[in-house]
Amino acid sequence: MDPLRRLTARQRYAFARQLRRQRTPAERHAWTLLRNRGVLGLKFRRQHVLHGFIVDFCCLHECIVIELEGDVHDSIERQGYDRARSEFLTAAGFRVIRVRNKDVTREHLEAVLRNVLRTHP
Repeated sequence: MDPLRRLTARQRYAFARQLRRQRTPAERHAWTLLRNRGVLGLKFRRQHVLHGFIVDFCCLHECIVIELEGDVHDSIERQGYDRARSEFLTAAGFRVIRVRNKDVTREHLEAVLRNVLRTHP
């Protein structure tokens, strides 16, 4: 299912560190907004290893995962992978939010997070 699943835990953490250094423009902007409890006072981690996956952003206290989606996520193959990954994380108790790269704004992130917190306390 996931090529990262074949890596050892140590390799996964090393890869997550590498991803933190090689951010996309959307990830860089989202982190500027989310860091230091910048949106709704929630503490997020970036490129966090979670149940063997590396997620873009994760708030462990509220069990929220934010995944940014660029054009690479438009392929049928990738959509199937993303869906399976979301289902796995949801079954593990996390609420997965998918945000298009072009929608990464403070207002959009706040609205989406407020909605998730309101509907899934």
